[in-house]
Amino acid sequence: MRDGAGRTAAVELDGVGVRADGRWLLSEIGWRVEYGAHWVIIGPNGAGKTTLLSVAAAVRHPTVGVASVLGHRLGRVDLRELRRRIGLVAAGRRLVDEALMEEEGATAHTVVLTGHTGTSAPLWDRYGPAEHERAHRLLAELGCKDLAERPFSVCSQGERARIRVARALMADPAILYLDEPCAGLDLPAREDVIAAVEDLAAARPELTTVTVVHHLEEVPATTTHALLLREGRVWAAGPVDEVLDADTLSACFGRRLRVFRIDGRWHARALRV
Repeated sequence: MRDGAGRTAAVELDGVGVRADGRWLLSEIGWRVEYGAHWVIIGPNGAGKTTLLSVAAAVRHPTVGVASVLGHRLGRVDLRELRRRIGLVAAGRRLVDEALMEEEGATAHTVVLTGHTGTSAPLWDRYGPAEHERAHRLLAELGCKDLAERPFSVCSQGERARIRVARALMADPAILYLDEPCAGLDLPAREDVIAAVEDLAAARPELTTVTVVHHLEEVPATTTHALLLREGRVWAAGPVDEVLDADTLSACFGRRLRVFRIDGRWHARALRV
């Protein structure tokens, strides 16, 4: 569908369901992401957050319903071409040859360069001065300027998280998906990643982002919209200030919560009964 200005949405799901191993992981999902918006997806474990992201990122087709990404309907487009316009960073998904890169002492700069070709190993004949300069600029944008020549193998988990985001931006995607970017990070590393995401929203107003988080404290202050999932269905979706409130979150998680906001960031505490 198109808006009043005739523009398609960055992502539009209509009646989407995903079935696997005899059960429905997602059911009757309706969701529209406008260009330039910054969404967060949150919900209990097993709610279907990563499955939803995999459809929105053109990684898998829905079992039922219609899914359109960047104006192209899944099932009627070459997914390989479509994915070139999509950046995806998943905490649980290592680069295919990341272990080989570590063995060969690949630097952070090299890892980011591979984002230009969408490969898991560098294709040196495809990288000219412009690509090298872009990789350096992206590392600086993600707060990793001093890591350019550091072997990826000795970078901390937080540093790797930001390097992977820089790599995903190398192809200049129209939309960036971050699946639990703070998973497994300590507090300083978590804050570095969140700050980097917030800086991206300010520096790249045209970039659409969708971030999956487990904890309210991981929601960037620049988030514009939120989608709550529960048992594979949309519990609530809309402007972030309307969705991330105590009553809605308490109902979604099945636990009475106190929700408050400090300096643009959300926090939640369970209330003792």
